[in-house]
Amino acid sequence: MYLIDTHSHLYEPQFDADRDDCLARAAEAGVGRLLLPAIDSESHARLFDLCRRHPRRCIPMMGLHPTSVNDNPRWREELAAVEEYLRTPPEGIARFCAVGEIGLDFYWSADFRAEQTEAFRRQCLLAAERGLPVAIHTRDAWPEMVETIEELRGTGLRGVFHAFAESAETYRRLRACGDFLFGIGGVVTFKKSALAGTVAEMALDDLVVETDCPYLTPAPHRGERNESAYVRFVCEKIAELKGTTPDEVAAATTANAERMFGPFPD
Repeated sequence: MYLIDTHSHLYEPQFDADRDDCLARAAEAGVGRLLLPAIDSESHARLFDLCRRHPRRCIPMMGLHPTSVNDNPRWREELAAVEEYLRTPPEGIARFCAVGEIGLDFYWSADFRAEQTEAFRRQCLLAAERGLPVAIHTRDAWPEMVETIEELRGTGLRGVFHAFAESAETYRRLRACGDFLFGIGGVVTFKKSALAGTVAEMALDDLVVETDCPYLTPAPHRGERNESAYVRFVCEKIAELKGTTPDEVAAATTANAERMFGPFPD
């Protein structure tokens, strides 16, 4: 089994004590690559350092997270830095595999809706111009997200809806907008998870697996810190829901990730 964790924050401080051990456990679980979304300038140094130390296994993205727009008078400067990095990656970084993590998040506050929407649309168009996929974060903003993606249809926008946990109807509506995949994480393993019913209706060719570690830990480790090795539990749950084998799910989701985010270094 060979898996790609398409959304990992292994560079975050929660892993400072055992980051290399986490990478080793991921390898033992069959997780060959970790795709690492950016958040904002406060974490860029940690992100770049990890990717420089493990250039074949840890692949960076570059983008501005929606909550980093909130109450931030410098958010347009942050966006300018994203654009500059995408034009000229820093020393030791060969390429960014996506523009991410970007999106809309009104969970903490809806007061910055206009600013978040502007930042999201600008980064979507930037990704389309550069031929890169996007990694899209959505929380308490799905109606606005669907509307925005439908408005951007035809621009060449493509990518992954990270931590997707919505209805089959929302899946079909977004899938009709273009070349989009759906990141399935630990929520699918939760007891009585509504996502399980949605995944049963989704095409395997539309899925990638992810952890969002250190968050959204799957069963049987729910309540603990998440890590990339645990993406295999997501794979196994999808296989159960689809009536197939974990190996088949691993092969399909890895192929999907490689198509969307590759090419990767040998």
